[in-house]
Amino acid sequence: MAESKKLQQIVERAVAQVLERQLPKLQAELVERVLEVLPASTAVSAPAAAGGTGSLVQAIASVHAGTTQKEILRALLDAGSANAARVALFVVKAGAATGWQGRGFGDDDAVKDLPLDMSSGPVAYAFQNRVVTPGNIAEMDGRFVERFGGPANEQILVLPLVLKDKVAALLYADGGATGLLEAASLELLVIATSAWLEVTSLRKQAQREAPEAAPAAATVAVPVQTVSAFADPFAAHTPRHIAPSAPEPAAEVVEVSAHAAAAGAGASAPTAAADPFAGLSPEDADTHRKAQRFARLLVDEIKLYNQAKVAEGRRNRDLYDRLKDDIEKSRSSYQKRYGNTIAASGDYFQKEVVRSLAEEDASIMGANFRK
Repeated sequence: MAESKKLQQIVERAVAQVLERQLPKLQAELVERVLEVLPASTAVSAPAAAGGTGSLVQAIASVHAGTTQKEILRALLDAGSANAARVALFVVKAGAATGWQGRGFGDDDAVKDLPLDMSSGPVAYAFQNRVVTPGNIAEMDGRFVERFGGPANEQILVLPLVLKDKVAALLYADGGATGLLEAASLELLVIATSAWLEVTSLRKQAQREAPEAAPAAATVAVPVQTVSAFADPFAAHTPRHIAPSAPEPAAEVVEVSAHAAAAGAGASAPTAAADPFAGLSPEDADTHRKAQRFARLLVDEIKLYNQAKVAEGRRNRDLYDRLKDDIEKSRSSYQKRYGNTIAASGDYFQKEVVRSLAEEDASIMGANFRK
């Protein structure tokens, strides 16, 4: 018990240091920071997730491998189920919590659309104070207990998933019949998920707001909805009993090619750009495209968290020396995922480093950069 408490304190201190930065560091840095402060004896003997810290590293990696909100949240639940007998995610919208998915209840959708009382008990405390809150099953919503029963030891845990200083979801966990409930590991998983959801949301927002090249053909104006400053990762999960927010006025217009408008009336659409994977099978082409996207994602993360180093490296033409650790960690992640696939021949990570970091000038990377 004492070792488990000590492990929790160590992890909390490590994560707190990481979260002091403007945005939480991503997969490699977050995980490595935790492992650096874990004494070897504690890492071996403490029951911090079935399979030890290696399993926790893999769990966080699976969360950060998600590229969509659903993939990320499902990865959280899958990883959470290795650290608790039963876990369920409740999305918070307009002050109400509604079930999304769960693990360990017999059916992943067993909790779907189930409303959760947020007026009292550990649920209310976790939501109001944005802290992990242990409790007793007797303090939970009676509807939840009536439908699913309680754990054998009656102990539960409610963890807030915080985005932009607001609780966007609540993760419920208990030990079920086995008693498996690793609070420290679950807390780290939720923090890692919050960080990744926030980063992916901001990245998608930036991509939507990126200016597109104006088409040369005649154009027609089509109104589009304005985009808020921060995309809500849970916008698609609004509970059925809560009315969606009214859309903002359609104040912007974008220019659309007259060819596209004519296509709707039966005219021929312009010829699409040549597909570099046109000669491949659909499966192989999809693997190549995913590898390209993953490479862009990894390099975008390097740029996001090392803007000063990138600027200095470009000026001094020694970019690789300044970013070597980040580049090689990301290269390793890329190789583990796509190094033994059909996409390996594309060498997309290397190409993306040169394209994005060095702006297509490999000499900016410096003499130590492997070509």
